[in-house]
Amino acid sequence: MMKNIYKLTFLLIIGTVVFYGCDDFLEEDLRDEVTPSNFFNTADEAQLAVNGAYSILGRQGMYNWPGINDFYHYGSDILESSRNAGATSDQSSYSYGEGVSDLNNVWEDCYEVVNATVEFLTRIEGNENLPEDARNLAVGELLFLRALAYYHLTNIWGDVPYIRELMNPIEAGELGRFDEAQIKADMKADLERAIALLPESYPENVSRATRYAAATLKAKFHMLDEEWSQVKEECDFVINNSPHRLLDNFADVFDQLDPDNAYNDEQLFLIDYKADDRSSRFTSFFNPRIRDEPTRRGNRPGGPGTPRRFELLQAAMAELDQDMTGFGLAIPVQSFADQANWQDGDLRYDVTITQQHLGFDLNFPYFKKSWNLDQLESRRQNHHDNAVVFRLADVYLMAAEAENELNGPGGAYSYINAVRERAFEPNRPYSGMNQNELRMAIRDERKFELAAEGHRKLDLIRWGILVETVQNTEYLSFNNAAANVQARNVKYPVPQEQIIINPNLLESDPTNNGFR
Repeated sequence: MMKNIYKLTFLLIIGTVVFYGCDDFLEEDLRDEVTPSNFFNTADEAQLAVNGAYSILGRQGMYNWPGINDFYHYGSDILESSRNAGATSDQSSYSYGEGVSDLNNVWEDCYEVVNATVEFLTRIEGNENLPEDARNLAVGELLFLRALAYYHLTNIWGDVPYIRELMNPIEAGELGRFDEAQIKADMKADLERAIALLPESYPENVSRATRYAAATLKAKFHMLDEEWSQVKEECDFVINNSPHRLLDNFADVFDQLDPDNAYNDEQLFLIDYKADDRSSRFTSFFNPRIRDEPTRRGNRPGGPGTPRRFELLQAAMAELDQDMTGFGLAIPVQSFADQANWQDGDLRYDVTITQQHLGFDLNFPYFKKSWNLDQLESRRQNHHDNAVVFRLADVYLMAAEAENELNGPGGAYSYINAVRERAFEPNRPYSGMNQNELRMAIRDERKFELAAEGHRKLDLIRWGILVETVQNTEYLSFNNAAANVQARNVKYPVPQEQIIINPNLLESDPTNNGFR
């Protein structure tokens, strides 16, 4: 795998359909011969390379689906699979092993990001043929992208092969696993450099890394290591200096019906999809299937010979240019879907959860915030919806957690209450708690504010409560997560395909994260 990725990294920059915008460059004449050694001589050439690295993030092994979403979504106390077969069910029920499908794609795509960024950093950093501002921008973006790839690799597998400089392809393909603590320390240092090199924003509203996206990623690395002072410093930097703001209306955060107006001020970093340029499957895993809805689809409310209930629902949706054509594989667990388990008056519930549509009962509760039923602009397997990686509410809640761990509740209230202010009418700010009470409140706030956004499972892992939380959650009978979860499930096994290619991956840990 690594050998092939290494050889293909340069081809990526000229062979990938880049969706981050390089129209001006494409209008220019390419050189008669393009090689890695002579390619990076203009700002446009450097940016094309960076765009190629960005484009990997839109693949099914990354922020499309399936991909890293399998790890970050399934197996928590808020989300499970609606099917009793396949990879989503295996991961939702903790019944997977080394051969779990989909995770090999994650490994390969993460390492394609790593190899591309290492290749391009080598060609761009210190390259005097490039204008200094273009060189600094490209280096900052590449450092961010490499750190993002290693963030996922270490979160999912812990110790992993570590590539930081150009290597002989054979040697790279025979690397063993490296201490994740050192990898994370290096990524924090790289992100510190990236923050200094990256701009505050871009003239065009695109999904490119700013210094505030880099600071957010750096805060997340620190948070995993409970380095609370550094978490607080990075979060305050974003909150106090960035042009981003919390939107007044929670529902507006997720409104992407108009593909030309799918950005908002709360988004810090996202993967940009456009229906005609690059298709996304992500939304399809939240959207239901019409053939499965509603529960009593065999009933004919008008009597014999009249349309069945699901046909009536489909007709009602068609009048709104809607349809349910997704997979419906990602659904809330029943306890999370039960409004009685939310605080009274939490306006986020009706935005987040639905168990009906247009007056028709559905088979399951669904994450409405992650829906897009539009059939004009967001058809199945061709969704334009952006995958939001970081948003500002998460930063506020990280800051609240860090401040509470450092100094107790006094200074932490302002951060968590800023998030709660739009969630309740009238406002229900927190006060009068001790440190542990606010700690538990912050954990709950992250649960309800960031539901189905890929944070909950990792939060449970870093708090050290994954196993007990899963064991105390009721799932659909076929998922059986409570009976299967073990301490080893905080990490995944290295994919079987990779071990076959490179047996050295077992040298430092013959148990493969406890799965042997």
